[in-house]
Amino acid sequence: MRSRAGSLDLLLELDMAACPPRARRATLAAHLRAAVESGRLRPAATLPSSRVLAQELGVSRGTVVDAYGDLVAEGYLSARPGGSTTVTERREHPAAPEDAVRPPAIDLRAGAADLASFPFAQWSAASRAALAATPGSGLDYPPAAGAASLRGVLADYLARTRGVLASAERVVVCCGASHALAVVVDALVAAGRRRIAMEDPCLPRHREIAAARGAEIVAVPVDADGVRVDAVAAADPDALLVTPAHQYPMGVALHPERRAALAAWAREHDRLVVEDDYDAEFRHDPGAPGALHALAPDNVAYLGTLSKTLAPGLRLAWLVLPEPLVRPVVEAKRRSGAENSVPDQLAFAELVRSLRYDRHLRRMRAVFRRRLDRFTAALAAGVPHLPVTPISAGLHFVVGFPGAGPTEEAVLRAAARRGLKLHALGPCWHGEARSEGVVVGFGRPPEPAVDGAIGALVEVLLAADRSR
Repeated sequence: MRSRAGSLDLLLELDMAACPPRARRATLAAHLRAAVESGRLRPAATLPSSRVLAQELGVSRGTVVDAYGDLVAEGYLSARPGGSTTVTERREHPAAPEDAVRPPAIDLRAGAADLASFPFAQWSAASRAALAATPGSGLDYPPAAGAASLRGVLADYLARTRGVLASAERVVVCCGASHALAVVVDALVAAGRRRIAMEDPCLPRHREIAAARGAEIVAVPVDADGVRVDAVAAADPDALLVTPAHQYPMGVALHPERRAALAAWAREHDRLVVEDDYDAEFRHDPGAPGALHALAPDNVAYLGTLSKTLAPGLRLAWLVLPEPLVRPVVEAKRRSGAENSVPDQLAFAELVRSLRYDRHLRRMRAVFRRRLDRFTAALAAGVPHLPVTPISAGLHFVVGFPGAGPTEEAVLRAAARRGLKLHALGPCWHGEARSEGVVVGFGRPPEPAVDGAIGALVEVLLAADRSR
């Protein structure tokens, strides 16, 4: 049967009857890919629904769904749950040499959110309800600390879910986690407290933010139990940035004895601990520990964000601060010139208040637990000689490269050829790298593309390993 996808002039003529059933998915994907690359399907063009295209081509709906999913994974198409599938908007680039690497298409970077799982319907409902209950005056310039309604909701929510006990007056809303860290460092440096310790290894961006604001960075080592408190005490910094729930990048949780020791150190020496509650929402085992903040609320600045639970584009994060630090941080935020959207603050407050946020997190925990199992099982079968760090929380893990394994450089080259985005472990170390590996994030691929992303990762690791 020859069929023309004429409902949106896809410019495709496919003889699917002559195509073996097992090849139909790949054939359809290849035709759509060629149409995008040739410009016949232009950026932002909307494709037919899987049901409509399946009827026109005389194939199963699953064939179309799978083909669309393959092209989403490769970056040619974009999809949203319950919405349309569109051609990804791409910037024009000069023609590349024939041997140039493929543009990145599969995103396995740590810290990337699953944007396809954003709860559009729930967010829209929360936004409508919040705005309907808000008088016109409520859309005026908000207080520098953030909308009062959101600060109150956050205080209640964090007490219920993380054991963070503080009044709304100690909550400051920020424009993302990086902004939150920046204003804390600004406040500390302004008070002459420049010596800031960070875990080694850590997120390179944290070092950049603190150093750009005049802080002196001190590295303190991390082992299987988290940051070494004895090294923190020996360094005697003014403040420490720590990720106790899920250390970045090594994935370990701070051991209970060290949590207690760190809180005692902060209280005894009147030092500040900045607790980045990284990935605490996505625990993969029962009995998750509460926030470190509960052990020393007058010495811990708690930091949370929506970057992975909802979307980084919302630019919403929050700090829960010791009372003496509230005014300096609010002033630092005011000087930064960054302000949060009032409607977004009100919508998120309603999302939490209505428990829609809780339901979304429960659903995504189950999704990510299954993804983690699929990734680790595939790696154990495909590259059993490369160790994978065990994790109890979060959306990333580290694949280590022992002496006989591939190098970071070889893996990144192979990943670029395959169109795979990865982070290397090396840049996370403060000085010379003590071990090599890649930090693999499994949060970004939409669900239909997960198996393809897993296959691409194993393929890249094997290719790099063979190149040694």
